[in-house]
Amino acid sequence: MSGLHIGDYRRLMPVARPPLSAVLITHDAAAQLPACLDSLDFCAEIVVVDSGSQDGGVELAHLRGARVIQADWRGFGAQKQFAVAQAKNNWVLCVDADERVSLELRESILQALASPDRLAYRFPRCNRFLGRYLRHGEGYPDWSLRLFDRRNARWSDDAVHEKVLTEAAVGDLRGDLLHDSAETLNAYLAKQDRYTTLAAQQAHAAGQRAHVGHLLLSPLLRFMKFYILRLGFLDGIAGLVHILIGCGNSFVKYAKMLDLQTREETD
Repeated sequence: MSGLHIGDYRRLMPVARPPLSAVLITHDAAAQLPACLDSLDFCAEIVVVDSGSQDGGVELAHLRGARVIQADWRGFGAQKQFAVAQAKNNWVLCVDADERVSLELRESILQALASPDRLAYRFPRCNRFLGRYLRHGEGYPDWSLRLFDRRNARWSDDAVHEKVLTEAAVGDLRGDLLHDSAETLNAYLAKQDRYTTLAAQQAHAAGQRAHVGHLLLSPLLRFMKFYILRLGFLDGIAGLVHILIGCGNSFVKYAKMLDLQTREETD
């Protein structure tokens, strides 16, 4: 797949960088940062907002020329919006520490910024899971709006499953944002447990109610949509495990919501 070799990014560094700030939030992401930061060397600046890393990631980011800002954790959406506000340029590219800009996406971004016809752009995100880049189902194309003029867009305040909000027309770019879902399956499952907890708490706080129908139908409908209709079965064992975990997440989220409802009723 194009864009997988770190050295390729260094050889393709443009003479003049566009007025673009790459922004990312980190916490103990030293193992993933080198590949991420190397893929962003075409940006005029890289802003890293860190929330108390202890693994050497801050020093690593400094060595690669990033501007590092320490900030207490606000939740995913609020933390990303804070990072965007620290940028020197109005055009920002938002990535996570476990993501890399592929060479094709890099060229698409440079072309778009040379004469932008939109104020926000999205592009496909390709998820690597169990050693394989998923090309179907829930794992692809996973369209992500990450390049925008911050005067016309902003991150939502959601604690999890945050998204960029804008009323501007959104353009599509070629090339993948490469995402390593997790270094190990255990790490991936631990992350999903945290996310389902946050999602359940967020839904409960918004007044949403869960019932037994959600427990039964949500996982089934999710499996039918992504594994059958969107051809997730073509991604082999990795695709099957990915969607089954996703279906489990649907069940667990609603189970946690029911638990919150029960606790509220008995208090």
